[in-house]
Amino acid sequence: MILSAAEARGLLAELGRAPASARLDLARAALLFAAVEAGEADLASALVHLEEMAQAAAAMGPAAEGDSTAAAAGLAGLLADHFGYVGDSETYDDLANANLLRVIERRRGLPVALGILWIHAARAAGFEAKGANMPAHFLVGLDAGSGPVILDPFDRGRVVSLEELGERLAAIEPEGGEFVLRPMTDRDVLLRLENNVWQRRAKSGDVAGALAVLEDMALLAPEEPYILREAARLHYESGSLRGAIACLERLLPLAPDPETASRTRALIEELKAKLN
Repeated sequence: MILSAAEARGLLAELGRAPASARLDLARAALLFAAVEAGEADLASALVHLEEMAQAAAAMGPAAEGDSTAAAAGLAGLLADHFGYVGDSETYDDLANANLLRVIERRRGLPVALGILWIHAARAAGFEAKGANMPAHFLVGLDAGSGPVILDPFDRGRVVSLEELGERLAAIEPEGGEFVLRPMTDRDVLLRLENNVWQRRAKSGDVAGALAVLEDMALLAPEEPYILREAARLHYESGSLRGAIACLERLLPLAPDPETASRTRALIEELKAKLN
């Protein structure tokens, strides 16, 4: 299956018309972003691999049904031991680690990219699986019927204990904040994957590349304000006032309240004045 960037963007836009909370085929959606990045990609072998993974997980599922710990162990045996997926701690910032096509080829990736594969397999097995909104390190929530457990896909699907989870949360909020670990929508999982891409591109000085990724993210999430805010900021910092204005004008209808809308209008007028 050869997919051009234009075709992949069209499919992302179709997904973007679904409700924000809709359940998606996460792995296939992530491959669309990979196809956009490649310009044109042959996804056939990746899709065959995903189907093989799903069939193996489905065959495993009944043995672990009703036991979330057994389900976690089964998934670890399948993805980490059988298929060889592990976190890439040596070249962590390599953009290949956030490109699912390359992750499948290399069997290495970032926590969120690997987490998408864990969720793909878990759902094929008949389990409930979602991303968990842990900052800095993506985790997966898994429930086979006996209650949820938290997995670390970067660490071969290891179950994270409540004690360790508390320590991680305390490290994030050392002042005793009220952060709560919550399940993520599938759309938010995909946006988190692509956040890694545009942020790394921007950090390396590839502003045009970062902006292109943000535009693709906006196809998937057309009503997500932060995407346009970040794009406006990058345009402004790179000296493109017209680009910043265009993003802010797209952002204006998404303002959550009159005060925010008023501030956005004022900023647009301020930037337009600088053009004169």
